[in-house]
Amino acid sequence: MTSVQGTAVDITTADGVADAYLAHPADGLPHPAVLLYQDAFGLRPHLKSMADRLAGAGYTVLVPNVFYRNGRTPVFDLPEFIDPSERPQIWEQVAPVMQSLTPDLAMRDAGTYLQWLADSPLTADGPVALAGYCMGARLALFTAGTYPDRVAAAAGFHGGRLATDAPDSPHLVAKDVTAELYFGHADQDGSMPPEQQQLLEETLTAAGVRHRCEVYPGAHHGYTQADTAAYDKEADERHWAALLDLLSRTFPAS
Repeated sequence: MTSVQGTAVDITTADGVADAYLAHPADGLPHPAVLLYQDAFGLRPHLKSMADRLAGAGYTVLVPNVFYRNGRTPVFDLPEFIDPSERPQIWEQVAPVMQSLTPDLAMRDAGTYLQWLADSPLTADGPVALAGYCMGARLALFTAGTYPDRVAAAAGFHGGRLATDAPDSPHLVAKDVTAELYFGHADQDGSMPPEQQQLLEETLTAAGVRHRCEVYPGAHHGYTQADTAAYDKEADERHWAALLDLLSRTFPAS
């Protein structure tokens, strides 16, 4: 595993300043870029550790606070171990903020994050990869369809509402996607039921998108997040294998 350097960075957007975490190999050389999209609980130590692990595998990883309009990190007052069943009031903090980040706002920001990565001396030339968790899986799919020339691969894990009948459902961008996609659905996830899984699969196939959608049996929404009650070690390890496989195929020289 490569030694890693992690730093806090600020990114000026059209609507303010997004604080972010940047992790990269400590050699100071340019490496393929990964834009990592947070789950609903936001940028916190566990997500930084995930970015560090990817950086140790040879990537330059940016994790923006996508909720920056609501304040700098930490946006929410969270316990070290997040169990919404014991503290349901967490959702009273999180839900309104999550809902305020519309696809239009998120994609305006995404263009800024992608440009920031393109301008960084720590990133290799060429398109980036995306990794998204929970709501971040939605953002990853939207970004792949909105900026197809900038995204070579995108992976989403325990994403919810990826293929609904809403006019702004993420699956509707499939026609514009040129990246290879991977989705790891949680088996026990009411926000991504079998009918949505099927619609996403059919839509990606019809659009000719290179993709693989897999169901992780027994896993719950949030299975990759070790600081939450939803964590599933076996599913998490499967997620790492799938993500690193996608990245190694996308950036074979890294």
